[in-house]
Amino acid sequence: MLQLNIEKLLEKKGKTKYWLWKKTNLTYTNFDNLVKNRTKSIRYENLEKICAALECSPSDLFIRIDDEEDEKPKNKKKKGKK
Repeated sequence: MLQLNIEKLLEKKGKTKYWLWKKTNLTYTNFDNLVKNRTKSIRYENLEKICAALECSPSDLFIRIDDEEDEKPKNKKKKGKK
């Protein structure tokens, strides 16, 4: 699974999330979801804004996390009303 590495990049640069939020001009909800890896998709435009503010490349923004859950079969039963 890929995750954004924004917090560590900010730490390296000595910058805050607030600083990046102001630089990117994103809505706070979208920005917060990106930083906390609670999003399924990211617009290229937003990646570009983040990279420009942090002076990094897109490959610097992402880290790959081995997720054991991805390897297990997904046989979850949905609970529904009967």
